[in-house]
Amino acid sequence: MSTRAQQYDADVVAREQLTPHLVRLTLDVPGYVSTGIPDEWVGLVVPGQFQSRYYTVRSVDGTHLVLDVVVHEVGLVTEWASGDPTGQRVVVTEPKGSFLPPTDAGWLLLVGDLTALPAMARIAATHAAELPTRIVAEVPADSRLEGYFADGVELSWLPGDGPSRLAEVVTDLAFPEGPGYFWMAGESAQMRAIRKHLMRDRKLPSTHYDVMGYWRSVAQRQPRAVDPGPIWRAGKAAGKSDEEIWADYDAAQGAVHE
Repeated sequence: MSTRAQQYDADVVAREQLTPHLVRLTLDVPGYVSTGIPDEWVGLVVPGQFQSRYYTVRSVDGTHLVLDVVVHEVGLVTEWASGDPTGQRVVVTEPKGSFLPPTDAGWLLLVGDLTALPAMARIAATHAAELPTRIVAEVPADSRLEGYFADGVELSWLPGDGPSRLAEVVTDLAFPEGPGYFWMAGESAQMRAIRKHLMRDRKLPSTHYDVMGYWRSVAQRQPRAVDPGPIWRAGKAAGKSDEEIWADYDAAQGAVHE
């Protein structure tokens, strides 16, 4: 029998525009229990939606949860976060994380694009004092935040204004000597290529790397043909289950494409 993941009601208590592409949201989440894993992520369900989008937790301080959200031209959360959501109620799902360096790791190498910045920053904040840490970040020039990472890390910025080239970059990277831990996140196709490279060419044990696809590239982002917000609100008002609302949304999408 499946069990439903823990969910928390949360209030948005602050919003800060860090860069043109990055918005910081501070949520008050009573009862939230962190995993303590520095790349932990949560699902976020914003008002008027019933789909969750996943975001890395930048930091936790008591009941306050900080999420640094990448905003695109369109998207379920982008449209909401681009306004002023302060004071609004959202839902946050139970956190999960995967960062687990082996006991023999003598270094950390963190690679990612803009979406990976919060995780890399939190990993560096919790581990850079004990392990030599290098960060390679593929980020647009206008989103390279001074002081975002902990002191003492070796930081390399890469151009991030076009298609991701992280797979090519990692193939050419010089890894430190001895056992360590490689962590990477970004566009899914790039991550698949890197997994193959680490297994076949670098021959790293699976315990010594973690590579995650955070998002999927499309040729051009298109606005949704059907806005799910009104369907969600109407379904909830009618007492429908999430599954029934999904069915209504699928039917509406099908009608548009007929």
